[in-house]
This record gives sequence, C-alpha cells and structure tokens, in this order.
Amino acid sequence: MTDASRRTPGRVARWAIVLAILLGAALGAARPAAGQEPNKGLATRGIAVADIGFTVSDLDRSIGFFTEVLGFELVERGESDGTDVERLTGVFGARLLTARLRLGREVLELTQYLAPEGRPAPVDGRANDHWFQHVAIVVRDMDEAYRVLRRARVRHASTGPQTLPMSNPAAGGIRAFYFKDPDGHHLELIWFPPGKGDPRWQTPSTRLFLGIDHTAIVVADTERSLRFYRDLLGFTVAGQSRNFGLEQERLNNVEGASLRITGLRMRAGPGVELLEYLSPRGGRPYPADARPNDLVHWQTTVSVEAGQAVDLVATSGMPLVSRGPSGGGPEPGRAFRRGVVVRDPDGHAVRVVEP
Repeated sequence: MTDASRRTPGRVARWAIVLAILLGAALGAARPAAGQEPNKGLATRGIAVADIGFTVSDLDRSIGFFTEVLGFELVERGESDGTDVERLTGVFGARLLTARLRLGREVLELTQYLAPEGRPAPVDGRANDHWFQHVAIVVRDMDEAYRVLRRARVRHASTGPQTLPMSNPAAGGIRAFYFKDPDGHHLELIWFPPGKGDPRWQTPSTRLFLGIDHTAIVVADTERSLRFYRDLLGFTVAGQSRNFGLEQERLNNVEGASLRITGLRMRAGPGVELLEYLSPRGGRPYPADARPNDLVHWQTTVSVEAGQAVDLVATSGMPLVSRGPSGGGPEPGRAFRRGVVVRDPDGHAVRVVEP
C-alpha cells in the first residue's frame, strides 16, 4: 500500500468535500425523470450486481440454514483482518469470518464480525422501516417450497404465501412469501407465472430453489433514489408498478400498505427493487449510528468499469462507510482491485468495486 492510500479519515473527508462540490453541480445540472435514460456523462459505468450480503451473528449457523434449507452451495469461506479490512469496512479492529454462497448464478455473501461484535437487529422491525432489505429467492413450486420452510420451523414475516391479483398488470399472478433467517433478516420466496420475470425462471428444472431475482430496499423518495442508482451508478429502470390491496398488505404484514415499486437492472446479476410506501408513511429511518458489524447491515455490491468510477462514488457527496477507497476485498480471494462502501440516500450500504 502506498503512502497516498493511507490517508487519514480527516484528509479523505476534506478531499471528498472539495470534489463533491464539483460533482454536485454536475449531478444537479441534468437529472432525468423516472424511466428516462441515465446521464451518459456520469453513469453507464455499472457492469453488474456482483453479490448481495449482510452481517450475521453465527456464520456456521447461517451457512447451515442457507445450504440445508434453501439449497445454496458454499463456494468460499475465510477469515481476514488488518488495515485493508478496517479501511474498507470503516470498522477499527475488525476481524471477519466471510462465506460466499451460490444459488444458480447469484451469490450471497455472509459476514460475521469476530471483533468488534455489533448490535442485534431491532426486534420490532417492520417491512416499511427504511432499513428494510431482502433478497427474493425464486422457486419452481411455491407450495412445495413453503412446506420445506414449515418443516424447518422457519419464522414467518408474511401471514403465508400470497398471490398478487390480476388487477395489477405488472405483478398479477406472481406468488410471494416473506420469512426470516436465524438472525431475523427478511427473505422472500417468489414464483413467477409464464410471461412474468426473467425467462430463465421458466426453464424446466429439478431444483426447487432456483436463484436470486432481486434485492428490495425501502426508500423514502423514489426520484431521489433514482438519482443515485440510475444517474450515478448506471442502473436502468426495468419496470414499475403500484401494489396495494389485501394480498400486498398480508405479504408485507403492513396494514394499509400501498407501494410504488421500481425495478432496476444492470447488465448482469440480480436487480435492485425500490419500495416506496405511499401508505402508511410512518416507517422509521435507517439508524444514523449503524455500523457494518451491526446485524441491521446489508450491502449490495456493484461492479463498475475500471478507472475513476470508485473515486467518482467516493466523492459524490454520499456518506462513506469506508474510510476511503481500499485495495482488494476481504480474504479469501481478494475478489476486486479497488472498492469503497457508501450509503445511498436512505442509508442502505452499497459496495462499489472495480474488478
């Protein structure tokens, strides 16, 4: 590591503020409306959503849950600490256990902090709180998958599998169910009828659990989030819908739920789904003092073109989780050349990496 890469947090912050002023002017100059093409001068740098991850309290227990109940395959695990880990995570004294699990083409990354241990997730968290995030696991047969979860005594978040009504053209016929992992993270089972979702979900398979379609996050303002995900990172808008009614309320377990849903995609990898609750509006904000070692922490890893993309994000004016751009990822594998973790407008963590 060079001396330049060892800048103190204070120097990084001052450096970021100066460039953020310049970039902020550029971002404000051209903000397309929802669904329009991104600003070609700042975006189109995104390649793929490389993985989705979150913090767990017991890595072995979580590996067992995802492999034995949900059909994931363990592909890599390891332990790491040191300056690069502290710089990337923003957590001093961090020592991590990390596992990468694959389902179909998609990867889930689980991280346990041996030190320092973080806080448990709020026990009263609800699907409209702004720290809410889940991954949607596609299934071949919803009834069979639900029976597997019941036999495993998995905790419900929804009242049960819900079939979205045909009165919703974008989502009609889709079946879905929210549940929880051993640490209380929300997960979703989703089944797509013919003509809905990625065509590959209709390919005949003997597997029950097929892959990850998307990660969903609650946002306060869709347009504000689009300026980050679409205009800065280079996502494209793949679809939009307005979901409401008793089935949606029971799926989210939020009475009176009415959502504006915006699906975003990159060239590869799972999508990112923005969930804006039009009602009820009382969802709690992301905890301001949350850290990556807390169990509320999720992060979506976005792979971008090599060059200045990480610096662009690091100086975009968004809050940094990292202490600055870091060389390489957590062991094993050092799966990327440079990376930085930032927070989106609602506090969700995004790890932006150059492969």
